[in-house]
Amino acid sequence: MVRPQMGNGTVSMEAPGYGLTQRKDAWWVAPLVQGSALACLIIYATIVTFLGNNYEWGPYVSPIYSPLLQPSWWPLSPAILIMWIPIGFRATCYYYRKAYYRAYFMHPPACAVQEPWGHNYGGENKFPFVLMNLHRYILIIGLIPLATMWYDVYLAVRFEDGLGVGIGTLVLLANVSCISMYVFSCHATRHMLGGGLDCFAKAWCGKQRHAVWKASSSANEHHMLYAWLSFISVTIADLYVRLGAMGYIPADLDRLF
Repeated sequence: MVRPQMGNGTVSMEAPGYGLTQRKDAWWVAPLVQGSALACLIIYATIVTFLGNNYEWGPYVSPIYSPLLQPSWWPLSPAILIMWIPIGFRATCYYYRKAYYRAYFMHPPACAVQEPWGHNYGGENKFPFVLMNLHRYILIIGLIPLATMWYDVYLAVRFEDGLGVGIGTLVLLANVSCISMYVFSCHATRHMLGGGLDCFAKAWCGKQRHAVWKASSSANEHHMLYAWLSFISVTIADLYVRLGAMGYIPADLDRLF
């Protein structure tokens, strides 16, 4: 049994074993669902990264392979050259850290639920967790593939017979829009836009920066939603291009106008 103990206006939850709590709700559902969904997406992305085929179809390029780097000296899948960027960004993301800490490390599995490791939490100041502090730097590098995916949308309207729009065009557009909102709502982005300022009025382009920072702060409230939408949209976009490249989606069925 967990006993709440009052002292100096604070409440501490102590439990004699893992998973014990006074909570009456199904607290285990959220980490179970999040952990399972995250595992499925990670497995899919890992498999297609190493496949190294069916990532181009007509004017479309899979976002998992963007930017598409194909140096003559690299014999393996081109996605391997760039996948460290999205992996590093998502692995160090504040939301994903919460998701996999709870689902995989059980540290803790939920609020006010006893974890299996005791009370020895030391923060993220030791290896390998100290690497989480690289998030803000990976953000800057991550803007490169984000810009490339917007360019891929531009290429996705340039068919062999001229300009046009296909289902794949809309799929790639929806995907990069979700990723853009995920990046824009990021805590590190919000801080980069204005979190380090003491006074917007005295800063360079302060009024404009305040407006953008305020928009990012508003989007930050839905960062978890954008994190999931962007991961799912990447999977759907890759799957669509892959099925088309394998011949399962006829080109005339894809083309809208």
